[in-house]
Amino acid sequence: MASDSSAISNGDNNDNVNPPPNLQRTYQVVVAATQDWGIGKDGKLPWRLPTDLKFFKEITMKTSDPGKKNAIVMGRKTWESIPLEYRPLSGRLNVVLTRSGSFDIATAENVVICGSMPSALELLAASPYSLSIEKVFVIGGGQIFREALDAPGCEAIHLTEIQSSIECDTFMPPVDSTIFCPWYSSFPKVENEIRYSFTTFVRFEVKDFSFLPKMIFERHEEYLYLKLVQDIISEGTTKVDRTGTGTLSKFGCQMRFNLRRSFPLLTTKGEYLFANFDRKFDLISSINCREYFGEGLLKSFFGLSVAQQMPSIGLTEREEGDLGPVYGFQWRHFGARYTNMHDDYSGQGFDQLLDVINKIKHNPNDRRIIFSAWNPADLKLMALPPCHMFAQFYVAHGELSCQMYQRSADMGLGVPFNIASYALLTCMIAHVCDLVPGDFIHVIGDTHVYSNHVNPLQEQLHNLPKPFPTLKINPKKKDIDSFVAADFKLIGYNPHPKINMKMSV
Repeated sequence: MASDSSAISNGDNNDNVNPPPNLQRTYQVVVAATQDWGIGKDGKLPWRLPTDLKFFKEITMKTSDPGKKNAIVMGRKTWESIPLEYRPLSGRLNVVLTRSGSFDIATAENVVICGSMPSALELLAASPYSLSIEKVFVIGGGQIFREALDAPGCEAIHLTEIQSSIECDTFMPPVDSTIFCPWYSSFPKVENEIRYSFTTFVRFEVKDFSFLPKMIFERHEEYLYLKLVQDIISEGTTKVDRTGTGTLSKFGCQMRFNLRRSFPLLTTKGEYLFANFDRKFDLISSINCREYFGEGLLKSFFGLSVAQQMPSIGLTEREEGDLGPVYGFQWRHFGARYTNMHDDYSGQGFDQLLDVINKIKHNPNDRRIIFSAWNPADLKLMALPPCHMFAQFYVAHGELSCQMYQRSADMGLGVPFNIASYALLTCMIAHVCDLVPGDFIHVIGDTHVYSNHVNPLQEQLHNLPKPFPTLKINPKKKDIDSFVAADFKLIGYNPHPKINMKMSV
């Protein structure tokens, strides 16, 4: 069922690279800084990170149009900090800001001098540079950053965050989280015993993110999901399934999400994680009734209509809405005898969730920090055997990561919620254990697209991702059972409109 209409939109749009005359060019900042925003020592970089230098060269040199080049704007001290044999930086127009003037700089090839940031941006907006320069990058130093980060012309900040402790004597202002939000953040790297990561920030009010370098735009983690959907539609195996709808399927897929700076709630269609969370976070509760979950949440979470499904699997005497010993029951009362949704199971069975939290707090290097919803003895009592069935947790560098195995995954309706719910669970457990969130790794067995979801998913593939939101959790809450919906706040979630997909039952 391969189709050109399923191609993912990648934002490669150059309609805005030629600015109108007599205006200032917009720009992006590229900087490496420590966690206390140190950027230099004695006029030099106090670290040696070849991968960072390679990233800097790639992001400031690459263009979509081979006939154009990029401009890099820097102060005089930054210019002088570049080793003589490397300046001017090749393949780019070097714009040096200085009021004193310098014969050596002025006569250098591929270099222009300007007296200020505004004059440089005006120059780059005028002919011939308006036609020959594709993107403008501001690269330092401290005073230039102080001016550049406060100005509305700053569209993005590409930050190499040095997480190791390094002494600096030159600093930049912090990135203002009320103005900028993360677009992409790499997983941490270690080089020359220095731990660091790459993060790109964009302005909240920006609507079109195609100005980003393509190498950055396509690193948005939503593309993990979109590319997997496209791959299944294009190359998946046609299979019959329990619902009779039919699927395209692949086996053994993985997505890895970085929870350190943002929260993976998909933006190419609206996903409303907290819409039905009017009581405690439902995944950690042992209550199993539809009224508790809410009808909408139940359908997206369990993937079936309970009223239709239960008679067909022989649970004719079960009260409607009683799902049986499903996820929450197994997490909190594994091994207890299940009777009905009204009975009190306090103190019965094994509380896997509290065991996980206890191990994280007291034995974080344990390789058995695990919970499972797959209880073979209880499967016959469940409205549907668990799809997301097994999770393992890992602690390193003060961060908590989670890997979840899911036996069966509906890419259109279920997976967006599965990603968000386990990311939220990881953030909650990290919060009560005084850790910060690390990675969420989603491993899937039968990864499928229902045949009646192909067209709406193709519509979704044409939507460009927007920045993931950030998640704030009430700092006063430290008990996993005490959370209510008001304890969570999603900041900066502005998705595309909802895309309707029919539920297969």
